[in-house]
Amino acid sequence: MGYIAALFIGVSLGLIGGGGSILTVPVLVYLFGISPILATSYSLFVVGTTSLAGSVNSYRKGLVDVRTALLFGMSSVLTSFLIRKMVIAEIPEIVELGSFTFLFSSITMISFALLMLVAAFSMIRSPVVLQETSPSSRSPGLLLLYGIGIGLVTGFLGAGGGFLLIPVLVLLLKIPMKTAVGTSLLIIALNSTAGFIGDAGHFETDWTFLIQVSAIAIAGVLAGDLLSKRIQGEKLKKGFGYFVMLMGICIIIKELLS
Repeated sequence: MGYIAALFIGVSLGLIGGGGSILTVPVLVYLFGISPILATSYSLFVVGTTSLAGSVNSYRKGLVDVRTALLFGMSSVLTSFLIRKMVIAEIPEIVELGSFTFLFSSITMISFALLMLVAAFSMIRSPVVLQETSPSSRSPGLLLLYGIGIGLVTGFLGAGGGFLLIPVLVLLLKIPMKTAVGTSLLIIALNSTAGFIGDAGHFETDWTFLIQVSAIAIAGVLAGDLLSKRIQGEKLKKGFGYFVMLMGICIIIKELLS
């Protein structure tokens, strides 16, 4: 089931340019039995390699805004790297807040579930069509600031942040949707790679497992890209959004009851 889910994650990424990676951590935790903290690290590798494959495919089609990706990446990559290198490894498994005691693994999964609900809302709501702007008119300062926000999400939760990137790129920076998808994949690849490198030495890595899951997800991306020419992406995106919302609610219930 885990490997089938990995394929589904890739297909989703290829079809709608995001969303699938939000399921990577739950798949690793609940289907493969990996601890939540290690799952966030593994997710960075899987999401990074899968997104890189997708971004290369988009670049060949001229659908990547390299300038925006690099400006975004300057701050998001550094933020993601520092969070994984200096913060995550120092957080204890048991977190005490006053008279309350929490497992950090449970905090991670509940936070991830809340993020899934945000992602679901982003995918379900109707798209807003705005006037496009030229790359030169986009403020470098805003790109760097947005990059820090995406880097925080990637660093703490191991998610690529594509569901957050797409609205920022389309609604705030007014980049054409197809170009936003390709640009988002490149930014996700940069962020995830930096985060995974930041984990170096903190965890023992099962490379065989990671390569297997990543290869299946990449095959899904390529298949999704082919299917995108035949399937209306917006309807699929909304349906997937409702699925992600249901998964997020189930994770919250499970973690609160455990």
